This record gives sequence, C-alpha cells and structure tokens, in this order.
Amino acid sequence: MYTQCPECLTVYKLEAELLVPACGCVRCGHCEGVFNALGTLAAQLPPEPFTRLPERALDQEPPLADVAVFRPRPVPRLPDDVSGEPTHDEAPAEDFSQLTFTPKFAKTRRRSWQSAIWVTVCLTLMLGLGAQLAWAKRDSLIADPTIGPALQAGCSVVGCRLPLVAEPTRLRLLARDVEQHPAVRDGLLITASVRNDASFAQPYPVVTIVLSDANGQRLAMRRFEPADYVGDPGVRARGLDGGATTAMVFEVQDPGQRAVAFAFSFD
Repeated sequence: MYTQCPECLTVYKLEAELLVPACGCVRCGHCEGVFNALGTLAAQLPPEPFTRLPERALDQEPPLADVAVFRPRPVPRLPDDVSGEPTHDEAPAEDFSQLTFTPKFAKTRRRSWQSAIWVTVCLTLMLGLGAQLAWAKRDSLIADPTIGPALQAGCSVVGCRLPLVAEPTRLRLLARDVEQHPAVRDGLLITASVRNDASFAQPYPVVTIVLSDANGQRLAMRRFEPADYVGDPGVRARGLDGGATTAMVFEVQDPGQRAVAFAFSFD
C-alpha cells in the first residue's frame, strides 16, 4: 500500500501493520511531520505524472464488515449457586486414569524383537532360495572337483547320500573278455572290468555291446540296463563309487563263427 505526506508530498510504501499502533498515524521520514496515512491510503499508484494522491474523508459512516471467516462458539453459562452469586466456568479436569505408559526399555525391547523376527524371516527366505538353486544345479555342484568332495564329506557326517550324477565319459574299460557260455548252448559270456575315474558316485550305466565280423560289419547289438547285470537293488541304488572298480558279466547269443570282435560303450 502507498500513502503521501500532506506537507512535503513524499510518497511512502508501507505495510498495514505500521498503521495499527497509532490508529493510522505515521511520521514522515523526510519532514518529520505526523499525519494520518489513512487519508491518502491507496493500493496502487495512479499513472504518472501525479503530484498528489487522492484524499479520502475520514469522518464518514464506518463501512459494514459482512464477510465473516470466524466466530467463536458461545460458552454456556452455568446457573447461579444458592448464594445468588454466579458460578465461574471451570474447565473440566482431564482424566488420566485410562492412560498407559510404556517404559522406554520396553519399547526398545519390542523393536529389537521385531528386528530379530524380520532378520530371521529374511535369512530363512535366503536359505530357501539358496537351497532351490543348489538343488537345480546339484549335478554341476557334485561333479565340481572342489565343491563335490566337501558335499560328500558333509553328507558322511550327517548320514546322507548325494544324488548319483551320470558321467559316462569318466568310466574307463580296464579289461574285457569273451568266452563260450559254460551252461547255455550257442551262448557267449562277456566279462568287463570298469573303473569310475570320477570323484563322485555314478549310477551304473546302460552298456551297449556290438559284435562284428572281420570286416567290421555289425552282426549283433544289445543294450543292457543296470538291472540286467546288477541283480542287487541296493547295489544299484548306491551306484558306482568314485575311484571304484567293478566287474560286469553279460550273457549274449552267439551270432556264429563270423563274430570275431566286440565293442563296449556306456550311456
């Protein structure tokens, strides 16, 4: 807002708070004259050139304030007491009987228990996820030369067995022989000595035997499942331990005098 000194015509910019202490009167900072700033009070300056701000009469009827934004709620009066004196309104006393005070150490203990439970849940979920990943990659972990022996040692302590991992390329044929079957006519008895060069146990393989003639032509072929040459189910379930050697015996039909060679393969 703006106002003008009537003596020296100096225009001042002021805030409404400055008009409150002296009911609108201010002192001119130039001529030190005291004047009522409400007489020339304006929200904006008129367009230049101007010499005086418009003056307003201050002896008119007060304007009506009709836009209310707040009105205090009326306080009910209590009836007079028996002595005829009006009773004074007293604020109702606050009731603290139902309040519960929790000691600071109890709050700290509660937060610590909540944190411990949260940490336990997170660790359990992480262990579960790790176990799922380990189970999905169990063949690679067991076959690993570093992790596999550690897992085997751990299982030996707790009394468990690792799952069998098939790795036929690590089975080595040490010796083989073929002879006439002692009890079956036109039968052959083939024996083989096989060693598991892996550091972990393997399931007994599927053995394929091919008989051929002198020209390398295939005369006969047969695939032997583990149950065909390992009769004990418990031995089949345990598999062939790492570094162990086993003897395999196979019975086949003699394809005739032309069969002069045979070959083994493991699947």
